[in-house]
Amino acid sequence: MIDWLTETVFGKFISTFAISMVPVVELRLGLPYGIAQGLAYPLALTAAILGNMFPTPFIIVYIRRIFAWLRRHWAAMDGFITRMERKADTKGETVRRYGFWGLIILVAIPLPGTGAWTGALVAAFLNLRLRDAIPAIFIGVCIAAAIITGVTFGVIHAF
Repeated sequence: MIDWLTETVFGKFISTFAISMVPVVELRLGLPYGIAQGLAYPLALTAAILGNMFPTPFIIVYIRRIFAWLRRHWAAMDGFITRMERKADTKGETVRRYGFWGLIILVAIPLPGTGAWTGALVAAFLNLRLRDAIPAIFIGVCIAAAIITGVTFGVIHAF
């Protein structure tokens, strides 16, 4: 039925792209998934980076409006939104201190609580302009991809 998703290069590319868009797992899971599916490394890398970057401008531009709308229309989300805002404020300390380089570092470290989604959330709450935030997030995503590549191929060759 959905064999094209696991059997074709296009399907593997799209599924790697889609996994890399998901918050928390992002490129950290998307890139190893694409490689494990047999997608050629350059294609897996491209899909993972593009997938990880795709939601970034939308988060920066719209997340505050989305949070405000959710608070007005779905009161049960208030606790979650408050936690996300606190997280952005806490993580934003590095960005406030080191600016452009701080945002790169925040995104580049491939651990939970970091990455493009967190970087975009921080950029939104610090009122950073897209033209300032996107390059820093992109560089951070590329560094994270290099780290994940090293870990992925190191694990593959260890067995």
